[in-house]
Formats: sequence, C-alpha cells, structure tokens
Amino acid sequence: MPRKTSRAVSAKGVSEYRPYVTRSIPVGAMINCADNTGAKKIQVIQVFGYKGRLRRLPAARVGDLVKVVVKKGPIELRKQTLSAVIVRQKYPIRRPSGLRVMFEDNAAVIVTPEGEVKGTDIKGPVAMEAAENWPRIANLASIIV
Repeated sequence: MPRKTSRAVSAKGVSEYRPYVTRSIPVGAMINCADNTGAKKIQVIQVFGYKGRLRRLPAARVGDLVKVVVKKGPIELRKQTLSAVIVRQKYPIRRPSGLRVMFEDNAAVIVTPEGEVKGTDIKGPVAMEAAENWPRIANLASIIV
C-alpha cells in the first residue's frame, strides 16, 4: 500500500516559496564585510538552517544567516563570533524569469541576533533574494540587483 502524504506538507505556500539558489559559500570561506562596522574580512564558521549529507561541508547562499568570525578589522571586533547575512555571491543566481545574476565578490552584512543591521551603511549592491527576506538590509542598501 503506498504511503499517503498530506497535501499541507507537500504544497508550498506563497510566503514559504523561495527560489532555488546554489549554495556556493562553504564553511571556512573568507568573505568581504559589506557594511561600515569596521570589519574587512570575515570567515564563515556555521550556516543556520543547513540540512546536508554526512561529511559534506555546510554551505551558504544569498540571504542565508551565518555565524562568522572577524579575521581582518579593528582589534575590538577581531576574533569575535557574530551573526551575518550573505548579500552577494560570485556563483550565478538563476531567477525564475531565466535571468542569471552574479557578483564580483562574496560579501555579507553583520547583523544582531534580532536581525538588525549593526552598521549604518551597506557598501555595494545587494541581491534581491537577500533584500526580500531581510527588510532592514533592504532599507540600508544603496542598490538592489
């Protein structure tokens, strides 16, 4: 007898729908910090909400919340673990319209545990996928691509 799955679990709601974006920033990656907190280079140490295969490195994509360590920046920020949101990735993002968007660097914005941006300005463009999920980032972004 075939197993029955409830429709509520298999059907995706409008608010739950998230276009597929390839996870291209693995744990251990050194990425740029795109805000004005003073941090220059940050290293990804954990990806929140990642469900993966055994022994595969967790990887992040645009819009993901990650835990990072500041590697280059002011002494008071260095070696601190902070939360950050990925706003740009080098690997192309395929939009539902068929358009492919790629950036020249991987970058993140440092946020507080509540989701507030720590800095007051975001340098460079922000991917639309990140801006949709994080309204505070969308407010500070100079350009959304």
